[in-house]
Amino acid sequence: MVDDFQALTVDQYAREAARTDQRKGSGTVGFTMLGLFGETGSLLAEAKKKQRDAASYLGYAEAVAEEIGDVLWYLAAIAQRHRLALSDIAAAALKADACYAEGKNEALSLHALQPAHMPLAKAPMPEFEHSLLALASEVGLLAREIEGGNSTRHRADVAERLVAITRCLIRASTDSGITIEAAAIKNLQKIFDRWPRERIYPPAFDADKDAEEQLPRSMQIDIYERKVRGQDYVFQRSRGVYVGDRLTDNAIEPDDYRFHDVFHYAYVAVLGWSPVIRALLRLKRKSDPKLDEAEDGARAILIEEGVTSWLFGQAQQLNFFEDVKRGGLPLDMLKHVRQFVAGHEADRCPLWLWEEAILQGYAAFRFLQKNRRARITIDFARRRLRIKELPQ
Repeated sequence: MVDDFQALTVDQYAREAARTDQRKGSGTVGFTMLGLFGETGSLLAEAKKKQRDAASYLGYAEAVAEEIGDVLWYLAAIAQRHRLALSDIAAAALKADACYAEGKNEALSLHALQPAHMPLAKAPMPEFEHSLLALASEVGLLAREIEGGNSTRHRADVAERLVAITRCLIRASTDSGITIEAAAIKNLQKIFDRWPRERIYPPAFDADKDAEEQLPRSMQIDIYERKVRGQDYVFQRSRGVYVGDRLTDNAIEPDDYRFHDVFHYAYVAVLGWSPVIRALLRLKRKSDPKLDEAEDGARAILIEEGVTSWLFGQAQQLNFFEDVKRGGLPLDMLKHVRQFVAGHEADRCPLWLWEEAILQGYAAFRFLQKNRRARITIDFARRRLRIKELPQ
């Protein structure tokens, strides 16, 4: 993984970044160019927001580092599509008037691209603004080159533009006090958090607790709708015992949110986490007062309900994720979920695992929408929430 790198070379970064490239091939150059444009704009936006909201905008340095990493990722992707070595581009960028030349720069490290010591800038300085505007200008010139490049010199021209962009990115990073190496490592950690090389499921949060304080590893729940005095309610039973209260949508306009406990069951099955289900099944970790209060208490329950409600609002606009495949949920959506649970144990769940929980929960929800009744099975060993028809 990323943490194993002692001195990350430019080519090592390019190879690792390419592993997470979801759209490869020459026909995707335009898409990649849009990404470079967008991330460059986001980098400029961070400087603008810090100037506008100087006292209230927190996390400026961290945000700048993330955006620099994203710009670098798209630079690597564009170089790869034109069969250009990112290390050769970076080597040329280090010299003021050097042109791109294919050489032996495999050992060039990201650390070597900048001075050994740089002060951390807590706010955008004039030098940083100037280098950002120069970066944006060079990205625009590259877009023009790619859009109209049909000459035999096209690849060489793209290389020269990438050298100029890389030179501006190095200067902007130095002016901001951010090392490109740190930005690159942060970028790799983020993208492998989202698109891992290998999906290794983390252990259960309560693995060291006695059975009476563990979330169920296997459980079957019957969920069905029934009309009572003209009102539709959802009931839940497990082994003949009712689970929780009967539920309605609690909304003026019906939206089937009364089936929303299925999302909590998905969190249990995939994440091994759900303060809501712990409270419902009386499985709080009373043997550890700190966990009982901080991870299983009212605040944690409210956070889980907040995540679930917010995701439901997003899902309503996307046909409840019916057409979304694994790897297809927006990264920003998953990052918002991470922000919701920050400071709690669920913060340790990787983004790809959150996506699995969300998609499995919504697959079950759509089944309930259609059939109005189902048998749900939690299968934590296989990290699956299974669903099938419930006999009448």
